[in-house]
Amino acid sequence: MGKKKQKIILPPDLPPEVPDEEIEVSDEDLQFVNQHSDYAHFISKIDTPSLTKHVSRVADANEGALEILYEKKLRKKLENKESEENTLEVDPIDALPLKTPDGQLYYRRVLKEPKEAEDESKVGESIKDPALVKSTKAEKRLKLKKLRKEAKKQAKEEVQQTPQAEVLDEVKKDLTAEEANEKKKYKFAELGTTLLADPESNIKLIKEMLEISKDGDSTIVILGLKSLLAVFKDIIPGYRIRLPTEKEQEMKVSKDVKKMRFYESTLLSAYKAYVQKLVALQQQTVYQQVATRCLCTLLAAVPHFNYRESLLAAVVKDISSQDDVVRKLCCSTIKSLFTDEGKHGGEVTVEAVRRIAELVKIHNCQLHPDSIEVFSSLSFDEDLGKPERSDMDKKAKYKKFKKRKGSDEPNQMSENDRKKTRKEMMLKTREEVNADYKAVSSDQDPQERRKMQSQTLSAVFQTFFRILKHTVQPKSEAVHGAFGSHPLLDPCLNGIGKFAHLIDLDFMADLMQCLRKLAGNGSKSGDSSENSSCQLTVSERLRCCIAAFKVMRNNLDALNVDLQEFFIQLYNLILEYQPGRDDGELLAEAMKIMLCDERQHDMQRAAAFIKRLATFSLCFRPAESMAALVTVKHLLQKNAKCRNLLENDAGGGSVAGAIAKFQPQVLDPNLCGALASVLWELNLLMKHYHPTVSSIASTISTMNSSTNQVFRVHASPQQAYVELLKENESFAAPSAIKRATNHKRKGSDSMPVQGPQLNSSGEIDENAVRNKLSEHFLLLRDIQENERLRLEMDRTTRSLNLYEKYRKQKKRKTRSD
Repeated sequence: MGKKKQKIILPPDLPPEVPDEEIEVSDEDLQFVNQHSDYAHFISKIDTPSLTKHVSRVADANEGALEILYEKKLRKKLENKESEENTLEVDPIDALPLKTPDGQLYYRRVLKEPKEAEDESKVGESIKDPALVKSTKAEKRLKLKKLRKEAKKQAKEEVQQTPQAEVLDEVKKDLTAEEANEKKKYKFAELGTTLLADPESNIKLIKEMLEISKDGDSTIVILGLKSLLAVFKDIIPGYRIRLPTEKEQEMKVSKDVKKMRFYESTLLSAYKAYVQKLVALQQQTVYQQVATRCLCTLLAAVPHFNYRESLLAAVVKDISSQDDVVRKLCCSTIKSLFTDEGKHGGEVTVEAVRRIAELVKIHNCQLHPDSIEVFSSLSFDEDLGKPERSDMDKKAKYKKFKKRKGSDEPNQMSENDRKKTRKEMMLKTREEVNADYKAVSSDQDPQERRKMQSQTLSAVFQTFFRILKHTVQPKSEAVHGAFGSHPLLDPCLNGIGKFAHLIDLDFMADLMQCLRKLAGNGSKSGDSSENSSCQLTVSERLRCCIAAFKVMRNNLDALNVDLQEFFIQLYNLILEYQPGRDDGELLAEAMKIMLCDERQHDMQRAAAFIKRLATFSLCFRPAESMAALVTVKHLLQKNAKCRNLLENDAGGGSVAGAIAKFQPQVLDPNLCGALASVLWELNLLMKHYHPTVSSIASTISTMNSSTNQVFRVHASPQQAYVELLKENESFAAPSAIKRATNHKRKGSDSMPVQGPQLNSSGEIDENAVRNKLSEHFLLLRDIQENERLRLEMDRTTRSLNLYEKYRKQKKRKTRSD
């Protein structure tokens, strides 16, 4: 038999709480207690253990839990009282309360409803709160079992419902997002067409487009940027907007003026917000290319409009970006600004050049070469470097001439005064007419143009000289960046060579000294290798020599510079050149400018270069050898005495000069004694594997211009290098080909492999090889064509079969009907 459940006896109601402050104990009370102490003796006989046992049954004798239990009981009583008051029926006669003999007032009430009785019966059950009353072990076990069963059921239901619900939710979200995106796209199209139809009336819509483009979806943002770009390009006026001042706003104006002011202010504020948004998005990798393209397009389309400084700053900042797309966009935009100055009058050109110069200064010349290459698109007037005569000088000369003429004819003073006043009146009227014409016409003032070009030129040369100074600095101060130690040197030297005729003569001596030091790799005779600058490549040193000769040639009338140092550097750089590592076209250009374009050379120096270039031709590729031999041909034609090198005397050439023995290890070409040598290299070059090189070598050895290579002999080294380089793409150097013996494999009936067909001279027959290759590739093309035709034929047969089945089914249906 199980244990009987013990009935829970609730504790008695607590007396009403009275705060200690309100309790007042008088002397009479104390006296009464002292007199009747025998009556209070029962308190000592109270069974406290049973009381504590009863109280501990409820919530571990926690006072807070007891208070909560009593509060619940009190709350329920109050609710019951309110319900009784709500059910009270009061007659007009019984509206007043009744008074008992004790002096208490009460109302007559209706009997309680059955629901209230049920609520009172449940009060006892509600007191049995599991959080307040301790349960037995059996009750705890039953509760745990129920909870486990319910948890298992809920888990099974969730496993069955969650996959389907999640999939449905994801599909709904995707559908709603796609629908929202489609609506936004249509909204962009609608707003854009409305704006373009009548921009003055619908200018408010542009702000709505800006709000939609603030979406979190990248596709919507990109679409919004492109849509706004198209709108702004179309509606931006051809003038710079100036907002009215406070005084102008207070003035009364017509409706048309108000409408125009509202249109311009709204357009300007929206354009400002759009430019700021592009500049902010340019920092994010997701929108960098789109934002840069929009900025470049705006700057190229409307360089005259407001906020062009912000556009130009954003574009110039990314002119040296590591992203190729962004960098090319910015460089092409800057070049278009330089070439098309009619849109902005040259003001943007000056600002762009100054910003690039500041960027070079901030980054310590560690930028991409394209950032300086844009200067090659600049164009200056030819007379920019020449001093101009002012109008005041012309007027002064005119006045002196008139005075002299007046002194010769004193009798005609009155007539001269009349003519003078008349001419002065005509001059004043002409000046007024010219001023009005300048104000109305769009042509730029020549003086303003000259001023802006001089500012641009000074900023360009300031950048070039800063780069040269950075290159010449000692190795300890040099900085190696992401683009190399001297990434801007090559475009800087190209720019100096292009604008050499505009360089001020005051800076020419320092410039030539710097180029001489760079061409010598930063080392002088007394310098040590530790104090020299960073090592320059052969191509960079060649560029320094070329730039020095261009500067000298463009300022020939004002310069008297000794270029012997540059000839020495070129003489030594020919030996340091390596094909594939260095630029061969640059070497050919140096040969052309320094050796071929010069009118006359010293005989010893010309002979030294002829000997060095002939030796150089034996070691390198056909293109470089061709350029060197063309230079040798030019030098032999200009210096007839150097043709003695072609003689095969036992002791060398017939004209040895002051030096009787050739010394190839000497660095100075004037001191090597090349006239005492013989061009024995030509005999080897005549047997060169490339027919073009061998033919020009034989032409030089005989000095006969009647051969088929006349156009190459008279061409420049650059042209010869480029032409032969193009020929080498389709030319294959012959090699010693051994006839392979055809051995049949065991158990195989394979055909013997045929080797390449040779001519009678042992060389490969190129025509035969070409014919075989053409036959092979024609066969491959025919096979591919046959496969394509077969696929098409199979497709057509399938479609015909389907059509026949369809016709049969249709006939059956018609018969059954």
